[in-house]
Amino acid sequence: MREGLPITLTSSAAKVILRRETGWGGVTRVAATMHHGTVTVPAARDAERLARTVVLVGMMGSGKTAIGRRLSQRLDVDFVDSDTAIEVAANATIPEIFDRDGEAFFRAREAEVIARLLSGPPAILSTGGGAFLSERNRAQIAARGVSLWLDVDLDTLWDRVRHKDTRPLLRTADPRGTLARLLRERTPIYAEAQVAVRGEPGFSIDDTTDRAIAALRARGDVLAPR
Repeated sequence: MREGLPITLTSSAAKVILRRETGWGGVTRVAATMHHGTVTVPAARDAERLARTVVLVGMMGSGKTAIGRRLSQRLDVDFVDSDTAIEVAANATIPEIFDRDGEAFFRAREAEVIARLLSGPPAILSTGGGAFLSERNRAQIAARGVSLWLDVDLDTLWDRVRHKDTRPLLRTADPRGTLARLLRERTPIYAEAQVAVRGEPGFSIDDTTDRAIAALRARGDVLAPR
């Protein structure tokens, strides 16, 4: 069956795993069975299994969520997003947390959540744009996983984030200028990632995912035969 081909279910045939964070510690998994409806066939699995958690780092708009989800499909592991985990645990959005509690509070909770997620089985973990700036987070990631930087140019980043109002750091008089400054300041730290993948303009999600898997395979300690 071709990847992405919709099929109609007439019996209990699809299982959807929903991840729900119940607090700063602990994860509740809820399994739901779909009896009728239309689903999309997942991407075909690669021949390797994931030996260490891959932590996606990079700027807002670099594609961490989209690439992370596709990597999780290809490698048949969970995809987790640290920002989503924080929002569920706090029962508030990231902008609300910034406004209510400040960035320092958010960064402390972010480090706690990342540490907890790294303690689980190998997975694909997407992090917020500022997470890798923390020396504490970089050390945790290096010890328990492998960091993968999605390196994307300014024009592409701006094109992806310009119409969204969910980025607290871009709520300035000159959001593009702010984005450019953040990219300039953060690039030397992102460059410390253990793996770097360049997201070229015009690349599809699959193109970048293929490049990411090739880079992980080249390390020799992230992917292992099934």
